Amino acid sequence: MTECEDMQPEMLFELSWEVCNKVGGIYTVVMSKVSVMKQHFKEYILIGPYIEEKASLDFIEETVPEQIADSIAKLRDTGIACHFGRWNIAGKPACVLIDFRSFLRDKNHIKKELWDIYKIDSLNSPWEFDEPIVWGYAAGMFIKEYAERFPHKRISVHCHEWLAGSALLYLKANKVRAGTVFTTHATMLGRAIAGSNQDLYGILDKVDPEQEAYKLRIQEKFQTERACARSADCFTTVSEITSIEAEKFFGRKADVLVLNGLEVHKFPTIEETSIRHVTVREKIREFLMYYFFPYYSFDLRHNIIFFILGRYEFRNKGIDIFIKALGQLNALLKEENSGKTVSVFFWIPADHRGLKTEMLENKNYFRHINDMVHRYSPEMIKKTVAMIMREGNLSSAEVFTDEFKEHVRKDLIHFKRKGDPPLCTHYLDENHDIMISEFKRNGLLNRECDRVKVIAYPVYLDGHDEMLNLNYYDAIAGCHLGVFPSYYEPWGYTPLEAAALGVASLTTDLSGFGRFIQSHKQNGIYILRRMGRSEDETIQEFTQILRKYIMLSHEERVEKKTEAKATSLLCTFEPVCQVPCRTGSKVQS
Repeated sequence: MTECEDMQPEMLFELSWEVCNKVGGIYTVVMSKVSVMKQHFKEYILIGPYIEEKASLDFIEETVPEQIADSIAKLRDTGIACHFGRWNIAGKPACVLIDFRSFLRDKNHIKKELWDIYKIDSLNSPWEFDEPIVWGYAAGMFIKEYAERFPHKRISVHCHEWLAGSALLYLKANKVRAGTVFTTHATMLGRAIAGSNQDLYGILDKVDPEQEAYKLRIQEKFQTERACARSADCFTTVSEITSIEAEKFFGRKADVLVLNGLEVHKFPTIEETSIRHVTVREKIREFLMYYFFPYYSFDLRHNIIFFILGRYEFRNKGIDIFIKALGQLNALLKEENSGKTVSVFFWIPADHRGLKTEMLENKNYFRHINDMVHRYSPEMIKKTVAMIMREGNLSSAEVFTDEFKEHVRKDLIHFKRKGDPPLCTHYLDENHDIMISEFKRNGLLNRECDRVKVIAYPVYLDGHDEMLNLNYYDAIAGCHLGVFPSYYEPWGYTPLEAAALGVASLTTDLSGFGRFIQSHKQNGIYILRRMGRSEDETIQEFTQILRKYIMLSHEERVEKKTEAKATSLLCTFEPVCQVPCRTGSKVQS
């Protein structure tokens, strides 16, 4: 047995607030590596919160196995209910979901303990802090009970983000015999500084972390994160750029860089992605017809489809500079009298008051016309064939019957609308929504003369939104270019997912993924330079990248798809065994 194998834990507990509880990107991180973890650890249990409405979708409850039955029973005796089962994803990993609600009665005791031992100031903390802290503390109690039941078993505990941090801090405070790993995917302070329109990378060496955390009112989250980073046996981050932040903010650099990846071999082949692109693109074109064509039409054969998706972090996700670059692109294409148009989807979930009535009406009238054509198509096909056989007589007057033309004429009267297409599919407070306001400020008004058309689509892509009805991966596959110009992006899964689906994309040199692939040939993935550059310089380059892409020929776009797919292979899971140390950073994918 090698030294590495001898140190391999016999039981790994992995804790995340997003186990069976999709909130953000860590759900994808944990979910995507399950099969690899199960291959390398004999006993592997995920621990998450029991959120009933989420669990009903993602969780399959099962009989509690004997090895953890006593630990669950002891928690139950304290009033904390635990549910055992399987996460309903590929690999179906074992999970313990902890219902922490009854334990909230002890939150002040828990917060006092965190202050006494770790100086975490949570006196006036919000519920978004209190709930995960109480859950994590309960998870720590469960692991302590397990470790005491199996005193000779090698146990490791991996905690993701500050949300699971109280579990790690509980284990350390109680001297529980378990190796601990803490991963921060994005530092709370870095995200908050970037989101407050400060120059994070310009002030990184000057800022007082504690003072800034209080100023931004995130002190309890920052202090929890710092305590975990300093207390863990192994501290990891998902990228080089996050490790740099951590060293400045926590006084400890990452021992290991755990670069995110995907099981790329499970994604479609390049041939399959091509078929999928054509199929889904036609659905998207149908949407564009009933979104824009009631007002005016344009040639969809020469229309390029861009998209951006993710959390509504206007500056951090680069939505601000994307809109400005699109405004410049629109002006440039109009000046050139270009025959090309660009449709841009902003799949950014936001508060809304439901789907606009005109959208449903447009869709219904479009579908009615479409169904009418299909109903009469057998007869029209016969007439068309007969005309061709009569020495090329192609008079359409003989193809369309009077009955058909009258039906379509009435539907078109209802379908046509005056004015300009909306900027958003749903009812938003458009006078106060920053994205809609920036559309208007940058001349993106969806007028007939505009070459760049924008669609704010503020709902999750779950396949049941009443409009596109496409799930996340299908929606990506039907587009030409994914655009992710982030200012703050510790890793950035979406350009990688797009590449794995054979879709070209743009990322930046401020994202972990962008920095990782900079040294590789990555022609299918554009890297926008943001580090150390002014906004004006960045936007000018950004505009030119977008313009060059839309001017590519069909063959060149296909080549970009192929190159993007090849680049995704750089981030496929190839797990290696690394023994972490505290003197430097190792890279592990």
